[in-house]
Amino acid sequence: MKMVLATGNKGKLREFKQMCQEEILPFSELLGAFEIIEDADTFAGNALIKARTIYDKLRQKYPSCEYLVISDDSGLSLPLLGGSPGIYSARYAGVDASDKDNLFKLVETLKERDVLQTSAYYTASIAIVSKYGEYVVHGWMHGDVIDSPRGEKGFGYDAMFIPDGYALTLGELEEDEKARISHRAKALDLAKPIIKMLQKKEAK
Repeated sequence: MKMVLATGNKGKLREFKQMCQEEILPFSELLGAFEIIEDADTFAGNALIKARTIYDKLRQKYPSCEYLVISDDSGLSLPLLGGSPGIYSARYAGVDASDKDNLFKLVETLKERDVLQTSAYYTASIAIVSKYGEYVVHGWMHGDVIDSPRGEKGFGYDAMFIPDGYALTLGELEEDEKARISHRAKALDLAKPIIKMLQKKEAK
């Protein structure tokens, strides 16, 4: 059973490979790159849309193979902004916005409100789809965002997010430390037993 990641985000793929310690392929290597419309109103809903779409297309193209598709939908939420950017984190500055565009828009929003630092949290929803069913798990990381990004590591909003208990932003923390405490790592810790269970079922 091949593991396939339903994302085109290189940063997410790198993190998943680092945290899974197993072979996992980006869907584009098997199906080519294409856009998936994520129109659910929750992280879990969008993660399931992506995983189901990739799984169905893989089954159509490679009917003799079995796949386990993993998808992540994640984002940053600020209570100060009513939960925004939330599920729109990847397109906060527009449909074709880059990570930097989204980061700078959030920085500008804080500056417009004269906010130097405010509470925020990351959410990660991981969906797992295979012939044995569908599963969704969640992970969270709480902390603060600041109006002056720091650090070049990570991606997305990492340079402006300081996790609880730390003085450095995710953009300044080493990758192994971020991988240990991140919302994605916490969700993946819950996903791993499910993945192992499905792999054992397939091996029987």
